Amino acid sequence: MIRGLAIHDVEFVVIGGVAANLLGSARITNDLDVCYNPSDVNRVRLVDVLTTWRAYLRGVEPGLPFTLDAHTLRNAPVMTLIGTEGWIDVMDRVAGIGEYDKVLASSIPASWEDLHFRMISLDALIAAKRAAGRRKDREALLELEALREERRKRGL
Repeated sequence: MIRGLAIHDVEFVVIGGVAANLLGSARITNDLDVCYNPSDVNRVRLVDVLTTWRAYLRGVEPGLPFTLDAHTLRNAPVMTLIGTEGWIDVMDRVAGIGEYDKVLASSIPASWEDLHFRMISLDALIAAKRAAGRRKDREALLELEALREERRKRGL
């Protein structure tokens, strides 16, 4: 999914479980969470990719009326979707950090194989997990804070 977003020039930052994995977490995640630039042009790019993947609202009965377009994205700051490529959550802001520009400023370069993209930093991910406050986020915090302490000990 990261490759698909990158190929379509979508401006995004990887957040959530995939970012945690890239930062050293052993927790398993079933979805890709991204914070995207909410500019009109970028929303259209994101919709194009999601449409290609036949993205539909996750947890909603198939066949209900749903139009995925830039207007829908503008009116729904967080969308949890499922499509041919898997589960993806898209949002234009992150609790504990703020809107896309702040998330981007709190991100670091990342790469996987030949892909280069941005992902949330460990400190920002910890702040986001704290702000979200869900049980699974509180559980993840223990590991993320341990990873941060280990990095500090190593001077990273």
